Amino acid sequence: MKTVVKVGTSSITRESGELDERALAKLCSDVAAARAAGHDVVLVCSGAIAAGLPALGMTTRPADLGTLQAIAAVGQPKLMERLSALFGTHDLVAGQVLLTPHDFAQRSQYLHARETLGRLLELGVVPVVNENDTVADDEIRYGDNDRLAALVAHLLSADLLLLLTDTPGLFTADPRLDSDASLIEEIVEVDEALEAVAGAAGTDRGSGGMASKLAAAKIAAWSGVRAVIAGADTDEVVLGAIDGRAVGTAVRPRAERLASRKLWIAFAQGSAGRIVVDDGARRALVERGRSLLPAGVTDVIGRFDADDAVEIVAADGRPFAKGLSRFGSESLRSVAGSRTSALPDGAPHEVVHRDDLVVLP
Repeated sequence: MKTVVKVGTSSITRESGELDERALAKLCSDVAAARAAGHDVVLVCSGAIAAGLPALGMTTRPADLGTLQAIAAVGQPKLMERLSALFGTHDLVAGQVLLTPHDFAQRSQYLHARETLGRLLELGVVPVVNENDTVADDEIRYGDNDRLAALVAHLLSADLLLLLTDTPGLFTADPRLDSDASLIEEIVEVDEALEAVAGAAGTDRGSGGMASKLAAAKIAAWSGVRAVIAGADTDEVVLGAIDGRAVGTAVRPRAERLASRKLWIAFAQGSAGRIVVDDGARRALVERGRSLLPAGVTDVIGRFDADDAVEIVAADGRPFAKGLSRFGSESLRSVAGSRTSALPDGAPHEVVHRDDLVVLP
């Protein structure tokens, strides 16, 4: 079985911000046990910024991007040094792979990343993936290593995405505030109610939270990959999740796997704006799989360029799809509501082509 294991900063650092040697040792031991059982494991490991803070004599996480990137540059080799040493005690070799979500945008980069990771696994290496913090500002600001792990799981056609955190899984409410909160053992479909339960809380040492874990599990589900959110301190958590034991919150994969390009459109890049459409256009997109034409556009929100990702919004203001716009926002405003025969010469006939469109639940 091929498994992508993601561990968050708060699970491998102490309250002081320093790397937690015992937690790192357990993580490497758990991965080694899975490897010994014959499973391929890719580790997506946060913690570069947390590892760099003490080395620079800092006790709190700064807010400015330039300093965060500098700290990550110091912390990433320190993190890899410890992981390499700990894996070495299990006769395993670790290999560093730095990615950004943009590596999933271009087909050539996507294939190269897949080939590299696949070859590392063939050589018996444990690939250790991290967002390239020194250049990827989105990760530093928003904690995209959860999303990155889900994209890696899709890239490798993994069987399992295991998201390790400092709680046993997703609860019906925040267990820190509600003593009646209970663990949700299985999720069939990630919906708005679950997303509201997850909230957006993180820790001072990390930048994600349960909301980002659930979002990553949702991406995995759309990729046809089973996901499990579990506590990093759970005994034999990696093998337990692989074997299907109840070690946290499991999220069922969807029956249909989303193609890599459409997965990237849906989840790997943010929306630059919104296009509001009428009900006829909404039905054509959702029910008949058509492209979005200028005639169905009623409003354009925000500023974006051609080929930017945009949300497509119904008349009630609720987004139901996402795609790549063939118009910039200004040119789209000038043709909104126009029939194809009335478009200026050279203007695209589609606002969003169906091949560049993802309808979301």
